[in-house]
Amino acid sequence: MPDDHGVYMVPAFVGLGAPHWEPNARGLICGLTLDASGAHLARAALESVAFQTLDLTQAMQRDGARRADAIRVDGGMAANDWFCQFLADVLEARVERPVELETTALGAAFLAGLATGVWSDLAAAAGTYATAAVFAPKMPAARRAALIAGWRDAVSRTLHAPPAPDRL
Repeated sequence: MPDDHGVYMVPAFVGLGAPHWEPNARGLICGLTLDASGAHLARAALESVAFQTLDLTQAMQRDGARRADAIRVDGGMAANDWFCQFLADVLEARVERPVELETTALGAAFLAGLATGVWSDLAAAAGTYATAAVFAPKMPAARRAALIAGWRDAVSRTLHAPPAPDRL
């Protein structure tokens, strides 16, 4: 999709966790018009992951962590070039994608290798990391600010939604 069409999804299906900590928040899709399509919803779902990552990194910065110049990604979504670029744009940081996307399984293999002497220490295991692609931020600042403002508005709607009625 060439643009988001103003559609936002806040996936608060079981409330919102960090940094909002609102268990009563509910999922929200906003910005729909008659010409919004399923593709806009799919894009909004992908965008929501990047926006949630921004929320968490900003919360970490408020707690004293330094701003990351780069973030490493893995898993199935990391195979999506569009998502990795959008994440880099939203975070204003490089996004590095490894050759091996399934690093959770790789981490378990590293631990087994450390235990059996395949690697002498964590540094030796970490030395096997290889970057497949790097995505640098390139979105204009005004566009980024507008998208983030839309996200913040959507989140605020979920945080201030009326409580859900009790279900029988």
